[in-house]
Amino acid sequence: MELPRRVVAGAGALADIGDVCVDLRLTGRALVITGPQTRSVAGDNIVAILKDRGFDAEVTITRDSRPAEVDRVKSFALDFKADFLIGAGGGRSIDIAKLAAFHLDIPYLSVPTAASHDGIASAMASLNMDGETKSIPTRAPLAIIADTGIISRAPPRLMSAGCGDIISNYTAILDWKLAKRLRCEDYSEYAAALSSMTASMLVEMAPSIKPGHEPSAKIVVQALISSGVAMSIAGSSRPASGSEHMFAHALNRIAPGCGLHGELCGMGTIIMMYLHGGDWKMIRETLQVLGAPTSAQELKIPEDVVVEALTKAHTIRPERYTILGSGLTEDAARAAAETTKVI
Repeated sequence: MELPRRVVAGAGALADIGDVCVDLRLTGRALVITGPQTRSVAGDNIVAILKDRGFDAEVTITRDSRPAEVDRVKSFALDFKADFLIGAGGGRSIDIAKLAAFHLDIPYLSVPTAASHDGIASAMASLNMDGETKSIPTRAPLAIIADTGIISRAPPRLMSAGCGDIISNYTAILDWKLAKRLRCEDYSEYAAALSSMTASMLVEMAPSIKPGHEPSAKIVVQALISSGVAMSIAGSSRPASGSEHMFAHALNRIAPGCGLHGELCGMGTIIMMYLHGGDWKMIRETLQVLGAPTSAQELKIPEDVVVEALTKAHTIRPERYTILGSGLTEDAARAAAETTKVI
């Protein structure tokens, strides 16, 4: 089990990154991996703070999440003789940093600038391979520094997507329990309980979560970190990824870029909760309160694409047993999507 050794979350937390690195006994050179927009938001500030604390620091910009970009960052890190990496930005920057650090066998720190998904704390990285998003096991970050002041200023859509990713824990756990009963799959009561508690907390606090509100950003960030920790405890993404994620990936395979990851997972959770016989209306209402899309129309996704994604979702990770079993028929998929008002 690998867990982050330090988590600092709050307004102005970025200023503490130098102290965190010193406390963790990190030394030498730090390479900051960030994006074109997030460089000015966080990347350059991190370099300046670390240099003030005696570190040699450099920044590199990443623009996509393909294997070639991981190789480029690894080469840059080797040339720079980096002793540790820092992923500063959204999902892409953090995923590239965690993969490069894993391959180089050096530590990395996660510095999210948006609360859009639980990858900020997990040991799983998403990579675009041959036009498809693949989840790759790596290591959990050595530390997470989440400046909720910065995160609260990110586009509101990103935070509502993060909420969708958290809510998907509900059906991920139901799928995991089903696999335990029908396939004798290993199951962690503690990881499942943490994941379920995280989703329940978000639902309870949904009315108080507002865009641009720093305390709201802190709630969502803490929930995302809890989901990441649950995955680290389980040693897999099971506590936070099930049939709803398979649906989201199937949608992206058929219609790339049709929505943010968390948005698609949220919609998928509505449908999968219906298939489980659970309270799908509660999921739908909560997502609406949080400003997340609950229908394909809101994301301009054709109805037939949703139905096709539902019939093909079980092929995304065939080794992972879920409520989808060996697949839905087209009639069953359409009925589920229509009943839940996703189409």
